[in-house]
Amino acid sequence: MNDLVKFIIGTVVLIIGIPIGNFLAKLTKEELKDGQLWFHIIIIASFVGAILSLVWRNDVFLFSFLFIVIVTSRSLIVKKKK
Repeated sequence: MNDLVKFIIGTVVLIIGIPIGNFLAKLTKEELKDGQLWFHIIIIASFVGAILSLVWRNDVFLFSFLFIVIVTSRSLIVKKKK
C-alpha cells in the first residue's frame, strides 16, 4: 500500500510538471534562445539519472529526474511552437 501511495504522488507531481514547463517557457523566452544547448544537456543528464535511479531502485531520485526532464523538455517544445 505504501508503494502505491508513493507512485500515485509521484505521478501527480510529474503531471504537474507539464503546465509548469509551459509557464516557464512563456516567462523566460530570452533564456531559451541562448541556453538551448544547455537545456539539451540537462535533459540528457537527467534522463541518465532516471535510468540509474531505476537500477538502484531509488524512487525519490527517479521522480525528481523525470520531473526535470518533463519541465525542461516542455520549455523547449513550447519555444519551438512559437
